[in-house]
Amino acid sequence: MTTHSDHTTGTRTHARTHAWTVAPEPFTTADATVLRRAYYAEVAGRYWKRTVTEAEIDQGLLDFPDDGLVPPTGQFVVGRLDGEPLACGGIRLLDPATAELTRVYVDRRARGTGGGAALLEVLEAEARALGADRVRLDTRSDLVEARALYARHGYAEIPAYNSGPYAQHWFEKRLV
Repeated sequence: MTTHSDHTTGTRTHARTHAWTVAPEPFTTADATVLRRAYYAEVAGRYWKRTVTEAEIDQGLLDFPDDGLVPPTGQFVVGRLDGEPLACGGIRLLDPATAELTRVYVDRRARGTGGGAALLEVLEAEARALGADRVRLDTRSDLVEARALYARHGYAEIPAYNSGPYAQHWFEKRLV
């Protein structure tokens, strides 16, 4: 759907350009599955402060399914940096006017290259296409990079809108 480029300068004498392409993709494709598993491994591992087993990842994906991330109630996207799948995210409708951001993940190797911004741009466009005029999300205190990303892109903290077991911070952004 959208291509986003971010330019980062390594030194004064040269610059590196990273080209992100983010597009809708079924969450069941091989690339999307690898990214969803990596997302879960990271957030669960950070929460438990240890490496997560494959069985725990399998169980987590069963406990928190992504089946709402398909039209007409949602969308899943995969971000590719110079063609390599290194990011993903989802959007789903909570009600006709409110979409929820979920599963936002950028591989560690690609952080700082504009992948988070590229994901948000496309996911917000998908939320608009679903009819939403605002996006909400919840996250945890230990996911400081995620909270900083959302704040940089116009998301403001709001009172709790759900009682998710891992929700500690709630954000919202108006799309209109």
